[in-house]
Amino acid sequence: MSEDKKAVSRRRFIQASTAGAAVFAASASTTAKSRSPNAKMRIGFIGVGGRSQSHVDSALELLDKVELAAVCDVYKSNLNRTAAKIESKSGKRPTSTGDYRDILADNSIDAVVISTPDHWHARQTIDAFKAGKHVYCEKPMTHTVEEALAVMKAWQESGLVMQVGVQSTSLPVWGKINEALRSGEVGKVLQYQTEYYRNSDMGQWRYYPLRKDMNPKNIDWQMFLGREFDLAPDMPFDRAKFAQWRCYWPFGSGLYTDLFVHRTTSMLLATGLRFPGRVVGAGGIFLEYDGRGVPDVATVVADFPEGVQGLVTATMCCGNTPIRQIIRGHHGSISLGNGENFTGYDFVAERPQVTHDSSIKDKRVEVGKIENTSLAHFDNFVKAAMAGDPTAVNCSPELGAAAMTIVKLGTRSYREGKVFHFDRETLTISDGNSTWADGWQKMSADRAKPNHISGWSGGDKGSLLIPKPYQKLAGPWVDGNDPGATS
Repeated sequence: MSEDKKAVSRRRFIQASTAGAAVFAASASTTAKSRSPNAKMRIGFIGVGGRSQSHVDSALELLDKVELAAVCDVYKSNLNRTAAKIESKSGKRPTSTGDYRDILADNSIDAVVISTPDHWHARQTIDAFKAGKHVYCEKPMTHTVEEALAVMKAWQESGLVMQVGVQSTSLPVWGKINEALRSGEVGKVLQYQTEYYRNSDMGQWRYYPLRKDMNPKNIDWQMFLGREFDLAPDMPFDRAKFAQWRCYWPFGSGLYTDLFVHRTTSMLLATGLRFPGRVVGAGGIFLEYDGRGVPDVATVVADFPEGVQGLVTATMCCGNTPIRQIIRGHHGSISLGNGENFTGYDFVAERPQVTHDSSIKDKRVEVGKIENTSLAHFDNFVKAAMAGDPTAVNCSPELGAAAMTIVKLGTRSYREGKVFHFDRETLTISDGNSTWADGWQKMSADRAKPNHISGWSGGDKGSLLIPKPYQKLAGPWVDGNDPGATS
């Protein structure tokens, strides 16, 4: 993270946090360092299924800094397999439990990694803050927008470190793009588009296997559901809903939260945008008729008060023809291609007849490669937690909450058939109305200057029109007088 980006992040955190939180941040950092043997950070893993194994592997690469102290899962097979793996590779067997509260109650544990189904994220994260633990939480940060805002508030008040598990945000390319955008290199920033196309012959998330030992004897089904906290409705045990929970609304939101969060978060980081002003979503289940609830084709469009539109779109049934990931400006665009492991970007210039600057030309900008983004992201969390610096993470809860607001309002729009407005001052949601369009029309009528992304330093570069002389003839005739009579 560049020094100016760190400064912006630090200002945001301090402005949103109380003075008491800053005091707690210092004490929490001191406590974490003093109670860890050999200055290592002791970590508990809450949920040790598929995605969590990447975090376990990352921690095992950082044994000079961390100790894998405890594991928790409602599925005994996951629990035993992961405990044995840690013991084999670290020489120390972690404690095991089926109840995450046991880990939170252990005062020797400094931080937790949460890799449970989405509907558990907010509860476990907020409980971890109350217990004084730093948190690495897998994306999506929460299950609902309201939960995302609650987690962001709890983080701000805690003074603790939290990393949201969008590993691609640890790529250096996003900071470089943000610098280029803020300087005015592409002119007025107008739109980003991004994607996450996939295909399969079995249906998305059905590749998580169902096993015979997935049964009520080996799985605490009531804990999985979160019935004690009313996190999901009661229902009969079902292997598919346990192992392939992303297909079902009570636990996840399919491509909206499993995939769109990745791309949306990266685009917010690159552009400096955060909370939207207006969101609409569309899609449907057009092919995968296998009992799932979530769509296989979807699009979310978010409009921002900065005068930028964001689009994320995908099909889960066509993988070889994705759209390109692009950030568009009036004088040029940043083109990234597909995927997420970017080493740089292409700048594509607009025509000199538009820019009136023949020096603006196409170019390739190389930034640098990260071989293992999961490890880099985890290491970033460990360093931030050991330093006690909530602003040092690459994917903060503020960024996580903004991305969740976009994708989950898009989800709700698809499901409820509504357009949603979001008020970033009051952090409240309302149904769509004409005020959004009316506001932009008024700016046009007033001949206003465009709004810009945060940190804009480009002046009027690429932001003003150059009207033809005949536009002076425009305007209403009042009392028969020609508005262009003096032209």
